[in-house]
Amino acid sequence: MTEYGRGPGSDPWHPEDPLYGDGGWADQHGHTGQQSSYDGHQQNHPQQQPQSQYGDWGQGHQVPYGQAPQQQYYDEQSGHPYPGPAQAQQQQYPYYDEQGNQHYPDQGQQAPQTYADPAQQGYGQQQYQQAQQPQYPQEGYWDGTGSHAQVPYAADPGDPYGQQAVNYGAEQPDFYNTPDAYPPPEPPARRRAEPEPRTDWDPGPDQGEHAFFAGGDDEGDDLDGGRGDRRGRDSKGKGGKKRRSGCACMVVVLVFGGGLGGVGYFGYQFYQNRFGAAPDYEGGGTGSVSVTIPKGAGGYAIGQALKKEGVVKSVDAFVSAQSQNADGNKIQAGVYLLKEHMSAASAVTLMLDPKSQNNLVVAPGWRTTKVYTELDKKLGLSAGSTRKVAKADWKSLGLPSWANDNKDIKDPLEGFLYPGTYGVAKGMKPRAILKQMVSQANEAYGRYDLAAKAKTLGLDSPLQVITVASLVQAEGKTSDDYRKMAEVVYNRLKPTNTETNQLLQFDSTFNYLKGESNINISINEIYSNKDPYNTYTQKGLPPGPIDNPGEDALDATFDPTDQGWIYFVATDGQEKTEFAKTLAEFNRLKEKFDDSSGN
Repeated sequence: MTEYGRGPGSDPWHPEDPLYGDGGWADQHGHTGQQSSYDGHQQNHPQQQPQSQYGDWGQGHQVPYGQAPQQQYYDEQSGHPYPGPAQAQQQQYPYYDEQGNQHYPDQGQQAPQTYADPAQQGYGQQQYQQAQQPQYPQEGYWDGTGSHAQVPYAADPGDPYGQQAVNYGAEQPDFYNTPDAYPPPEPPARRRAEPEPRTDWDPGPDQGEHAFFAGGDDEGDDLDGGRGDRRGRDSKGKGGKKRRSGCACMVVVLVFGGGLGGVGYFGYQFYQNRFGAAPDYEGGGTGSVSVTIPKGAGGYAIGQALKKEGVVKSVDAFVSAQSQNADGNKIQAGVYLLKEHMSAASAVTLMLDPKSQNNLVVAPGWRTTKVYTELDKKLGLSAGSTRKVAKADWKSLGLPSWANDNKDIKDPLEGFLYPGTYGVAKGMKPRAILKQMVSQANEAYGRYDLAAKAKTLGLDSPLQVITVASLVQAEGKTSDDYRKMAEVVYNRLKPTNTETNQLLQFDSTFNYLKGESNINISINEIYSNKDPYNTYTQKGLPPGPIDNPGEDALDATFDPTDQGWIYFVATDGQEKTEFAKTLAEFNRLKEKFDDSSGN
C-alpha cells in the first residue's frame, strides 16, 4: 500500500485519496507519459513506444528481450479474450477484480477478462525491442522484486498544475500552497453546492442602513449586540419599525406622485402647444378698444398687437383665422376700433370692414390746412386745435436742416406732412401724429440725394426740389401730366425764357396764398396781388412748397419730359390738361377752356 494509492496488498483505499470510492472520475485512465504525484513526489517513468499488450492487465506489460511474445486470442462471437495454446504453460500472474481484491489462478478463481486498448493493441502483430534498447520497468506489470509497479492516475482536466513535469527523482513543487494558486480540484462526489445568499438580511445603522429608515429614538437598542440581539429588538420594537416604514413609504409615494403629476402637466402643455388648438375667445366681444397696426406688420405682428390690447386670446388663433379668411392678407396698417375678448375669426372680419378703421388718410396734394382740419375731426378737438400745436411745436417735430430756409414761408410743415395712412383715435395727441407724418417724409426724401438732384436740375436747394414737386402735384392730373408739368416748370425758370419771362403764372400758387381752390380768378385780382407766393407777379419759385406732394409727383420732378412744353391749360376745368409749345397754341387752348366753362 502506497501513501494514497493501492499497491499489491489487500488494504482498502485511503479515505484521503482523491480517487477513493471512485468519486466520479471513472473510466479516466492514465495515459503514457502522464504522471500522478503522491505527497509532492512526482513519479516519472521513461516513455516507451507502444507495445503489444498481452495478459490480463488492462495496461499490459512489455515482453522482455529474448522471450517469445504471447498472443491474445478472442472469441469471435463474444469478443472475450482467452489464453492461447502457448500460454497454457506460461507463468500465471495475480490479478485484481473491480473491488480491488487480489486473486491468483491457483486459488481456483478464474482471472477476470480484460479488454485490450485498441489504440495500443497490435491484434496479432509482434513487436520486438532492439537489443541495444535498455529495459525499464513498465507500468502495470510485476518487476523483478515481486512488487507491482504503481499505476498512474489520470490527470484532472480542471487541474492547471497536473501536467507539470520535473526531472526524474526530483521533488515535485507544491503549486497549491502559493498565494496565486488555484484551489485543488475535488471529485464530483465530494463537491458541495455553494450556500445560497440570505435574502432576509435586515441591515441596521451599523450595517449601512440609512439613519432615516433606521430611526434614532429607540432608547432600548443595543448597538453592540449581535444578530441574535437584533432579532430580539426587532420583535420587541416591531410597532416602531412599522411606523418608520410607513413614513418612508409615504415620502416615496409623495415624491413619485409629485414627479408624475409634474410630468403629466408639462406633457399636457407640450401637447397643447404642439398639437392642440390655440386658445381662443368665443363670440364678438364687448366694450371698445383702439389698436394701432404699424406699417409693414404681418400676421404674427398684428396678432401680438391684438393680444396686447386684450382683443384676442392668442397670437396663433389670430394667425390661423387670418389664413382661413380669403381676404385676410388685405389688412392694412392703421388704427382699428375693435372690441375686447373677441374670437379670432370675428376680429379678422371686423378689421376688414372699413367702418372699424379709425384712420386718417392724407392724400397727395393735401395742404397742411386740410390735414389740420381732418385731425381735429378725428381726434374730436375743436377747430384750429391742431393748427395751434403745429405753429407752436414745428421745430421739435423732426424737420430736416434744409427745411424752412426762407423767411417768407407761410407754414414750415408744408411739404413735410407726407401722404399716407395714419392711425388716429380719440385720446391721441396731435403732436404725436404730426411727428409721425414728418418722420414718413424724411424716410421718403431720404431715398434720394436731394442736394445732388437740385444741382442737376438747376435748383438752389433740396427744399426747391420739394417745391417743384408740390407745383407738379397741384397742376397735374395724371402720371403723364406730371412729367410734362415738370418740364413746363423748368422751361419757364430758364433765363432764356422769352415767352413768360421766368414767370410761372400758376393759379395754384395764388389759390394757396388765398387759401382757396378757385379756377375762376379775375385778371385784376391776380395782377394786383404782390404776395411772394403769387407767381403771376413774382418771378421764379414760391418761397416754399404749396402742398404735400406724393411719390409720383416727386419721381416726375426728377425725370421731366424734353419735348419743349411751356404752356398748359385744363380745357375741361377738371381732369383734362392739354399742353402747348407756343403762345398761339396756348391761345387756342384758352378759347377751348372758355367754351367749356361758359366764360
